[in-house]
Amino acid sequence: MRGGQGVPRRGSATPLTEHYSDAVPEPRSSSTGLLAAIGAYGLWGLLPVYFIALMPTGPVEIVAWRILLSLVFCLLIIVATRTLPALGALLADRRILLLSGVAAVLIAINWHVYVYASLSGFILEAALGYFINPIVTVALGVVFLRERLRPAQWMAVGLSIVAVIVLAVGYGTVPVIALALAFSFGFYGYVKNRMGPRVSAVGGLTLETAWLVPLAVGELIVIAAVGSLTFGELGTVHTTLLALAGIVTAIPLLLFAAAARRLPLTVVGFVQYLAPLLQFLFGVIVMGEEMPLERWIGFSLVWIALVVLSSDAVRARHLSRRRGAPPPVEPV
Repeated sequence: MRGGQGVPRRGSATPLTEHYSDAVPEPRSSSTGLLAAIGAYGLWGLLPVYFIALMPTGPVEIVAWRILLSLVFCLLIIVATRTLPALGALLADRRILLLSGVAAVLIAINWHVYVYASLSGFILEAALGYFINPIVTVALGVVFLRERLRPAQWMAVGLSIVAVIVLAVGYGTVPVIALALAFSFGFYGYVKNRMGPRVSAVGGLTLETAWLVPLAVGELIVIAAVGSLTFGELGTVHTTLLALAGIVTAIPLLLFAAAARRLPLTVVGFVQYLAPLLQFLFGVIVMGEEMPLERWIGFSLVWIALVVLSSDAVRARHLSRRRGAPPPVEPV
């Protein structure tokens, strides 16, 4: 769905989102950025609606077309904006190519799991994955960047672990889908961060989908061989919806990039919860997924953890500004 850029700072709680602006934006820019952020996370939150509308197309075929059509759409944008030389520079950078290949693997896992969850009645578990993603991001900073967490951040991580245990005990199984989404996207953000700020949203997605073209083509060949290919077989409306997969993938990413350049970290951090909230409401109200007691307890613990994490992040930024130091960068 989305990835971070920027150069990590040692000692910040989560450098994976360091590309957000820390400056106070102009009112007009701030308004535009807020609309862009709401648009991005709102569209991401409504993705299950789109995927369900594509049924009976299976998750593998949906992801395959999503990869191929996203690449086409990104290339059109690059040509239209005359940024082909910038893409060429990325292609000439071996380090960027390698990192984009790793990011491609992670986002492929994320997309396959998410579409499967949307089509298989696990929308609430998918929402849980994106609720705990900011906390996973904090944990990754500790493990891979040796960052020191404040007590409140440790509390948030601990509450999330307890939540997963509660859900696992209640259901008799580990919430694999939620953890797969949270960790695949968490690691994806980390890799995108290591790629640096010169890799734009469109450039990054272009490289990643280019890496995944062989996978997508192979998947479509297998699906066609077994007679399950649905593209062009289920009417004009279905074909049109499936053909929009590239646009549906790229537009929220571009809106997110626009928001990240115009809004402070705190604002973007809070708006990011719109996506899993919409997924949660869609799963409960529209799809009628069950919410037994253990699931309510598990989700409640995660929400408490997010409140703790968010409050601590806002407090830390205010203290830093009073001291005249650069504010810590972290997801809120």
